[in-house]
Amino acid sequence: MSPMSAVVEERPPPVLGKGHGGMPARRAVVRWAWRLFRREWRQQALVLVLLVIAVAATTAGLGYAGSAGDPQAATFGTANRLATIGSTGAQADADLATLRTSFGTIEVINHQKIPVPGSATAYDLRAQDPNGPYGRSMLRLTAGRYPQGADEVAVTPRVAKTFDLRLDGTWDQGGRRRTVVGLVENPLNLLDHFALVAPGQAGADAQTAVLIRSTEQQFRAARKPDGMSAQFRGTQTDPGTVPVLVLATIGLLFVGLLAVAGFTVMAQRRMRALGMLGAIGASHRHIRLVLVANGAVIGATGAIVGAAAGLAGWAAFSPRLEPLIGRRIDRFDLPWSAFAAMLLLAVLTAVGAAWWPARAAARVPVVAALSARPLPPRPAHRFALAGLALLAAGLGALFTSHHEEPPYLIGGVLGVATGLLLLAPLGVAAAGRLARFVPLAPRLALRDLARYRARSSAAVAAITLAVGIAAALALAAAVSVAKAAAPAGGNLPADQLVVWLGPSGLDGPVPETTPEQEAAARQQVDVIAAALHATSVLPLQAAMDPHGPQVGDSGGGRPVSQMGIGRRETIGGRTMTQYSSSEADPLVVATPEVLRHYGIDPASIAADTDIVTFRASYDGYDLIPSDRPDWRPKVQHADLPAYPSLPGSLITAHAMATLRLQAVPGGWLVHAPGPLTQAQIDRAEETAQRSGLTVETRPTGADVARVALFATAIGIAVALGVLAVTVGLIRSETARDLRTLTATGAPRRTRRALTAATAGALALLGALLGTAGAYLALLSWHHRALHWLGHPPSVALAAILAGLPAVAYAGGWLLAGKEAPALSRQPLD
Repeated sequence: MSPMSAVVEERPPPVLGKGHGGMPARRAVVRWAWRLFRREWRQQALVLVLLVIAVAATTAGLGYAGSAGDPQAATFGTANRLATIGSTGAQADADLATLRTSFGTIEVINHQKIPVPGSATAYDLRAQDPNGPYGRSMLRLTAGRYPQGADEVAVTPRVAKTFDLRLDGTWDQGGRRRTVVGLVENPLNLLDHFALVAPGQAGADAQTAVLIRSTEQQFRAARKPDGMSAQFRGTQTDPGTVPVLVLATIGLLFVGLLAVAGFTVMAQRRMRALGMLGAIGASHRHIRLVLVANGAVIGATGAIVGAAAGLAGWAAFSPRLEPLIGRRIDRFDLPWSAFAAMLLLAVLTAVGAAWWPARAAARVPVVAALSARPLPPRPAHRFALAGLALLAAGLGALFTSHHEEPPYLIGGVLGVATGLLLLAPLGVAAAGRLARFVPLAPRLALRDLARYRARSSAAVAAITLAVGIAAALALAAAVSVAKAAAPAGGNLPADQLVVWLGPSGLDGPVPETTPEQEAAARQQVDVIAAALHATSVLPLQAAMDPHGPQVGDSGGGRPVSQMGIGRRETIGGRTMTQYSSSEADPLVVATPEVLRHYGIDPASIAADTDIVTFRASYDGYDLIPSDRPDWRPKVQHADLPAYPSLPGSLITAHAMATLRLQAVPGGWLVHAPGPLTQAQIDRAEETAQRSGLTVETRPTGADVARVALFATAIGIAVALGVLAVTVGLIRSETARDLRTLTATGAPRRTRRALTAATAGALALLGALLGTAGAYLALLSWHHRALHWLGHPPSVALAAILAGLPAVAYAGGWLLAGKEAPALSRQPLD
């Protein structure tokens, strides 16, 4: 018998799910995904629109954050030090020569005050070279030309309006006539109101400021004039870009949750086609690639279109934003690295949202895929365990943050949010188990939610995220309102306000005023007091060092004395004493009016007493500023108010003489007959702003409460939008079940009840999870003072827990009409 032989004419087909087919197979699958995207772009329009909106909004937000710029540039220009010399005449020339020898290139700017009739503030007459080496960025010509001669001036629009000036007109100021040759502005600070003259044309009493650029070592080693003070330009950070990216991440997470629901429905619609693809030899990797490539196309399209829309909108809107932020905006000066990160994040969001349904679809057996049956839901406890762990970790981080550690705060918020999102499947499963206790239509709706858990859980997670943010803001606002209403604590009593001459009260420089300006300011204070029916108006005087350096480039004023705890710190190679504002007391002069107001007999104060205060002692405190570092005040205790903005520490005439300080007007304490309302505060602030004054009151919390209600309304609107999208997906996915109900004689009201119950159940689940998460987060945050949470925002919580489900149910009932004709035919794959 002859031997037998066998010849294999062709390679056997690869085992299903094992082969990969190489690059040609992947290209074929990607081309098919692209054709599906073009054919079914309407079904994917929702995800596209959401991505476009998120990317466009983030682009505008990055533009706004980038437009803030460096606030110090409006004063320093491109220099990093601003020196002030107090000398005049020949001594000033000698001091400037010393600075030129020490630092080389410098820029000299002279400032002279221009009193404003009827106002406590003064404008700045500025002698500056428009082409200076460091300060040219602080000048911009809007009309006319820069002044060149001795009798020429350019003014900002506010100065022109105040003194009724126009181009080519004449300005008689201080007995000197000048021709207005131009309109100028500081593009880095549109609130900088000044008049510009040629270099050297300021008055003899002008203050000399010098812009310098040098390193710390050079500045220390350089020879400097006696009596010179210098301000150092701090390191500029970009605090605006990071919050925008954080908000963009939250927004894209929300979009991703909705995209998961959309991609899940699309995967179910394509199940038969995917099964056919697997039947002809496609691997699991190829099936995943179909949906992931589709997600990448959607993400890239949304990112490109959204970026274009955002850039166009920012270019059109940014000019209107300039008056609000007080500086000129370079429309194309965007943080491009953050912009690129945002585009990449948008694409990754779409890819990530498509990957999870793609992973589930790739694991479906071929026979089950060809039958297009719904997949059995995955056990909810797998997500619940991870969600509980993340929620506990987030709450623990908030608990240990002590309101001061940013890493713990950020990690806590992210942990709580992610934990709640992972608990959404557990809530959907629980709703499915409760279906047996409700009537027929709600029973079918709840079981459908549990049956299509992947899509339902994503929708509940999105609603939870929107509602949780709104509920947290409402609870935080309620805490603020409760603190404002508390009888103790706060900066001021509820029935008092202070009208300050300076913008920072006695914590910053107090402007030097003429008697006429002081009288004009007191007149405005009397107007405020009359509107409040005030029972008393108490003048407050500050202790100022007349020989100290003046602060600000437009005559901002001189620093006043403070008592504060000093701690040594090294910043930028320099060791200095930093003072904590929470532990510093502005020293108010112990005038007879102040002593009489608080019932203190002047005869009871010892002749050598320096400070009268509510504190027991001032051991360990330093007086700033002082040329007597070894001076330790003698303190006498008195019954003075402990509010931070009230005169709780008084400096006596003995200390004023010892430290060579001068009493200057600081503000007025106005006492109303009852607690101030928000309307009264608004009117007082409006009156004060017209005269350049600053009003300080105890916060009422009304503004925060209004913002919280607005945020609650936005959260509910977003949740309703999610419901509209989700219910539409559910109706398209359960069309066969609706046809079966119709065939068995179910009336229209049953179909309406199904849709309404679905929307109401999703809204209720999201509202409960979001509110519970917000309460847990606030409990961890306020664990040391839980009593503040005893004042719940009833209106906001009622709107979330009752109003949102009710509106969702009613909307589902009204919008669920006759079945669309397209649902009566099964589409071919």
